[in-house]
Amino acid sequence: MPDGPVDDTAVLDALFAGSPQGLFVLDADRKVTRYNPSARGVRALPSEDVVGHDVRDFAPDMEPELGQLIDEVATTGEPVRGRLLRGRSPSDPDRTLAVEVSLFPLRDGPGLVGVVEDVTERQAAADRLAVLSTVHRTVGNTLDVRATADALVDALVPDFTDAASVDLLDDDPSGAAPPPGPLPTSVPLRRIAFAAPGSVEPSRRTGDSRPFPFPTPYTQALSDTHARLVQVTPDDPWLATDPDGFAVLLGRKVHSMIVAPLTARDTVLGLLTLYRSRVDAFEDADLDVARQAAATAAVHLDNARSYRREHAVASALQRRLQPGVTPRLSAVETAHVYLPESAGGAWFDVIPLSGTRVALVVGDVAGHGIEAAATMGQLRVALRTLALQDLETDEVLTHLDEVAGQLTAVDSRGAHPYLATCAVTVYDPVSRQCTMTRAGHPAPVLVDPDGSPIHVDVPLGPPLGSEGGAAYVPAVAQLPPGCLVAHVTNGLLGAEEDGDGDADAVHRLEHVLATPSRPLQELCDTAVYRMAPSRHDDAVLLLARTECLPPDRIGDWTLPADASVVGTARRIVAQQLAAWDLDDCAFTTEIIVSELVTNAILHGEGPVRLRLIHDEERLLAEVTDASSAGPHLRHARAGDEGGRGLYIVMRLSAHWGVRHGRQDKTIWSEQRLGEKTPEDLLAAVDVFDTAGM
Repeated sequence: MPDGPVDDTAVLDALFAGSPQGLFVLDADRKVTRYNPSARGVRALPSEDVVGHDVRDFAPDMEPELGQLIDEVATTGEPVRGRLLRGRSPSDPDRTLAVEVSLFPLRDGPGLVGVVEDVTERQAAADRLAVLSTVHRTVGNTLDVRATADALVDALVPDFTDAASVDLLDDDPSGAAPPPGPLPTSVPLRRIAFAAPGSVEPSRRTGDSRPFPFPTPYTQALSDTHARLVQVTPDDPWLATDPDGFAVLLGRKVHSMIVAPLTARDTVLGLLTLYRSRVDAFEDADLDVARQAAATAAVHLDNARSYRREHAVASALQRRLQPGVTPRLSAVETAHVYLPESAGGAWFDVIPLSGTRVALVVGDVAGHGIEAAATMGQLRVALRTLALQDLETDEVLTHLDEVAGQLTAVDSRGAHPYLATCAVTVYDPVSRQCTMTRAGHPAPVLVDPDGSPIHVDVPLGPPLGSEGGAAYVPAVAQLPPGCLVAHVTNGLLGAEEDGDGDADAVHRLEHVLATPSRPLQELCDTAVYRMAPSRHDDAVLLLARTECLPPDRIGDWTLPADASVVGTARRIVAQQLAAWDLDDCAFTTEIIVSELVTNAILHGEGPVRLRLIHDEERLLAEVTDASSAGPHLRHARAGDEGGRGLYIVMRLSAHWGVRHGRQDKTIWSEQRLGEKTPEDLLAAVDVFDTAGM
């Protein structure tokens, strides 16, 4: 090893000649006095274009950040280290550099030394990872197809690409999922999302649906499901398939593009297309980023589309299971609002009952989707069946709770989880009695004819299916004609699993209903506007305005339990029908009443109550006795002297049935006025009736 001091000049010469980093010495005027010509970015520049020049002269794209750093060091005398700058390469304007700049002031005089390290590849890799991180973080936060596609293009533009578009296959009208495998080149794709701030203008607008021109990179990607990087030049033959459409690409100086199929579970959903017109063209590493972004987005888009298909099926099922046109009744006038926003299990029903009564029902099944809609349908049918048996409201909910318990799976603790809520109100226009019972559901809102709330404490029973042997206690109120009865779900009140709903929301609803004389449908609409129900839950509002059957339409008599009163009952019926101008149905009604009264005397207990109700197009006959034993319909043989009473009632009635009270039972018959009984049936009944008398 040679002895003697090291020549500093030789060291500097070796450093400036061989260092891979860029070294620059600047004087007080910020002009270069010496530099490393082997550094990347200035290798091809002549020395006379660098020495004696301000760095901003040969690296203008690094401004204004570079000039600010030089001024900062010159002013403070403190070095700066590792500041990242980007700009076009001084020696290769078609390439963007990413450099880390460190500046150090000279100790012995004005000026400074700059060290520039080329980190372009390292930074590009970091940028690509950052793009993928953004895609994973922002894409798929919703189950909305359009929002997912928008999030994808927003994650890629402008950091990774100058423009991005998402085109998807339209849903099958039948609701079927798209078939697996590649798509035909002629299949239309709909533009779902596009982003290009100040860059490429699309040849197709968002919402347009049409096939891509063939053959092009788009159709090739659909055919083989492989992503491809395409360098775009004006003489590319595929541009001639749609000169006007692709003129936009050339006009915006797009020089490279990536077409990546959106594939999930071996099914092509559509295409993700990226366009660059910036300095740097897409590279193979960028193609890999596009593939990963497309794969991530495709999974979320497939989930969103599956959810949309299930939501559509559930909504269709839910709507189909709801009642159609609500019946026109003398007991109440009704109107409703039904908003199946979440395809959940909310339902309502208006059920005509015997004796001109009506049952108003609103319920809500926990959960969403097809299972909730199917469960709702089962419960609604079960409830309607129970209500038509003329059971008391508490008995209806008790039996419905048993049905719900069988529909609910038992959890790991052996308990039945919450399944549904329900509220049932039965109104009788003859007695004006309103009976209300609820299972985990908000109580009905009552408003009297002058607009004042009617507060009735309706005991809150447990939700359906939550526990066995539940007890439901009804509340009874006497309502004047013109009252409003409003049944709602929590979706309208903005409450969640709260049997009493939100108190403020209930007060707002009472305020909306404070003018009960307004048309009911108008009140329903106003309630929706004022309550602003959630778009994430179903909402139901069922409104009913009570009516009262006029006393002159009701005949009510109490008869002793003696066989001699059968003839009296027939005479009473004939007189009442004559007063109602219903002589045409007197013979049929007399036979029905005589059979019912006879049955009550022979098989019942105590006095017999006979009631006739003239309800517009219906005539109802009811016979009540103190026995709780139900009658049995028999088919008498030819030689039997009796046993034909209820059979005769059934044949002469449009509907008939038995209504059990707490301490009695009522057998009722309904005839449709204007419908003539066939002569052969009357003759046969007359023979039976004569034989039985």
